[in-house]
Amino acid sequence: MAEASTPSNEASDEPAHPTCSLCGGAGFVRRERPVDHPRFGKAEPCDCALDEADDARRQRLERISNLGSLTRFTFENLVPGGRDGESDWFRAAAEAARAFAREPAGWLVFSGPSGSGKTHLAAAIANARVGLGAPALFMVVPDLLDHLRAGYEATDEEMSFEQLFEQVRNAPLLLLDDIDAASGTPWAREKLFQVVNHRYNAELPTVFTCSVRPRLLEERQATRLCDERLSRVFILEGAGQATYHQVGGMTRERLAEMQFHNFDLRGAGLHPDERDSLDAAFRSALAYADDPQGWLVMLGPNGCGKTHLAAAIANRALGRGQSVFFAVVPDLIDHLRASFAPGTEVGYDDLFDRVRNAGLLVLDDLGAQAGSPWAQEKLYQIVNYRTVAGLPTVVASDQSMAELGAAHQRIVARIADPHTGTLVNIIAPHYRLGHSLAQRPAPPAPRRGR
Repeated sequence: MAEASTPSNEASDEPAHPTCSLCGGAGFVRRERPVDHPRFGKAEPCDCALDEADDARRQRLERISNLGSLTRFTFENLVPGGRDGESDWFRAAAEAARAFAREPAGWLVFSGPSGSGKTHLAAAIANARVGLGAPALFMVVPDLLDHLRAGYEATDEEMSFEQLFEQVRNAPLLLLDDIDAASGTPWAREKLFQVVNHRYNAELPTVFTCSVRPRLLEERQATRLCDERLSRVFILEGAGQATYHQVGGMTRERLAEMQFHNFDLRGAGLHPDERDSLDAAFRSALAYADDPQGWLVMLGPNGCGKTHLAAAIANRALGRGQSVFFAVVPDLIDHLRASFAPGTEVGYDDLFDRVRNAGLLVLDDLGAQAGSPWAQEKLYQIVNYRTVAGLPTVVASDQSMAELGAAHQRIVARIADPHTGTLVNIIAPHYRLGHSLAQRPAPPAPRRGR
């Protein structure tokens, strides 16, 4: 096993360093101890680490920490109160991280959306430990799983699966970033659980970060990460001013023009059933804005007012300090696809995370077009994630539920579930064209559902 083969967050041009035959460059070993010995089963410094000079030890620890460019994240450049400097929730997490860095014990879990500071806290702990001459291993979970897969085909000079798996499981201090971003394959879930479970049983110091609340993780992981005997959980959210993101042209200025008070319920030339459906949609949207839970699905022809109602709900959420993401679905798919390209202002992971974890998500113009399998899968992942997490989501479409089901069967199974939200059908025509259609025959009665 060569030192240069150790997984890293960034490429390095440094020459390979000689590795120890005892620890393979990890810097720690598990020594044979009697069962009643206090160090039984614990990772201990290897002889090579005990014999080296301080400077050499620091350089070695930096190499094996896998921090790469994250060495810039330290406690010295961390704002204790978060981005606005006044957040008690972040201040408590920072204090716990500093104490943990001085004396790692148990588990720390930092949960929060992208930009909340969770990775900075984890990296600062690792950098502080390295600065004290102690080992720390920082791994981004999707990267870790990729390296484990590659280890099955490792050459003699590369780290094998068994070597890397053993190093991660028994690292004196392990920091797992984005534990909820792992691939959904059974193999990936099982390998990750084996690491978590081993460290749980051995009570090895570990730091986790995740975008979702830990209790929403896979049950086996959730029970361990939320075990109060071992773990301290910090939810890094709910502070600061409301944020608004959009894809598809619903600017903040345009959104502000669409309020409940200026929604036209009169609609020239409407039949009674059409007016009733519009009134029912208005009342459903108003109730949802006051208590946003689960799904609100509004179906109706173009221009009937469903986008206005969705925007009015978004304005109420922003007024409460809630983050909002307003996405026109075809544009959202285009942006997700484009965000894979290098050099984009907002990368794919950031954009996908913003959409999934928005305090309120509006999916406007969900159409019957099936799109590519990739687009269908990305959209389903968003819908399924928010369903499981119970995050409030508004959907507007000019398609019937049957038409949507033909193109997005799995999505419809989520958004049409009466236990998770409300379905409203608007049969009123385009509000600007209604006056010219006054002589139309009466439409069928509207369908409403819970």
